[in-house]
Amino acid sequence: MKAYKWMAALSAAAIGALAAGHAGAQETVKVGLIVSMTGQQASTGKQIKAAVELYQKQNGDAVAGKKVQVILRDSGSVPDNTKRLAQELIVNDKVNIIAGFEITPAALAVAPLATEAKVPAVVMAAGTSIITERSPYIVRTSFTVPQSCVIIADWAVKNGIKKVVTIVSDYAPGFDAEKSFTERFTGAGGQVAQAIRVPLANPDFAPFLQRAADAKPDAIFIFVPSGQGGTFMKQYTERGLDKAGIKLIGPGDVTDDDLLPNMGDAAIGTVTAHFYSADHNSPKNKTFVEAFTKAAGFRPNFMALGGYDGMHLIYEALKKTGGKADGDSLITAMKGMKWESPRGPIQIDPETRDIIQNVYIRKVEKKAGSLYNVEFATFEAVKDPVKAAKK
Repeated sequence: MKAYKWMAALSAAAIGALAAGHAGAQETVKVGLIVSMTGQQASTGKQIKAAVELYQKQNGDAVAGKKVQVILRDSGSVPDNTKRLAQELIVNDKVNIIAGFEITPAALAVAPLATEAKVPAVVMAAGTSIITERSPYIVRTSFTVPQSCVIIADWAVKNGIKKVVTIVSDYAPGFDAEKSFTERFTGAGGQVAQAIRVPLANPDFAPFLQRAADAKPDAIFIFVPSGQGGTFMKQYTERGLDKAGIKLIGPGDVTDDDLLPNMGDAAIGTVTAHFYSADHNSPKNKTFVEAFTKAAGFRPNFMALGGYDGMHLIYEALKKTGGKADGDSLITAMKGMKWESPRGPIQIDPETRDIIQNVYIRKVEKKAGSLYNVEFATFEAVKDPVKAAKK
């Protein structure tokens, strides 16, 4: 057997050996939080980290007689780093739970490790539909891309948008966005004039925006990962597409609350479908935004909610198990769990371990001199449409 195969076999053996006993015996429940604190997805990492810290500040670091210790690791926005760090956390740090995962490749990279070690993986960010299908130990507190894309397609058709150019990032969530929007939009009589995919890393949107402008659509449907919306909006404005009357629609990543205040007035009027806005009008959200902004120094975005609710899920699962922290007990406790989040009512689907949540239609407006995604319609209890279609 070649050397690298020996190493892989030993790693698998080490991880498998841990599944039998390390979790239940500890007085401390360890959560390995793997997010990007540097690199292209750093804005996601800072949001999740701040949310996790706020949750523990508000709820303490002990639950069900166990101390909860969060061990932060920076993936540097590199999925291969995520896999290595997850393995180190499971084998060396003996964590009971791994969490974070800013993009789909990162979440998929840890799926086999979660299965082998029977360690729950709480996906706080990545949104491709298939993620929870890759391991019975994965549960998601963020969103799925199709949840918002089918809703914005419905809205577009009902509001006179007949011809669209789609622009999506060239990776799995982009494909999810393109497919779910296109099927719903064209199925209702809409036309997709062009389907454009742009590089995930350091994209220059300008040439693609020119292609879109040349097609003279009513709107551009845009999906880019959290953190790239500012670049897109800047180049959309520079190309004069706003003045040409070409609307922007899509899921909420493009008008990410973290970046929106600096996007400028060109963003005003952009309509998106998403599960959270910092402007969400509920007492619970107002309290959350105030506390988060005071503690972190910046506005929470939808990634912060994935982290905040991920910690809530972990704490409540530990309460249900009486402090038992083995993977099977925790996952069983998490299935079907419901609570009121700052985003609204949410539930972990007991069958898919994915999140069920409201999706809101929002328009960018200026309020008190700052830009916000202002919600004006609600679609309640939306499941992942891709999984729902498989039944």
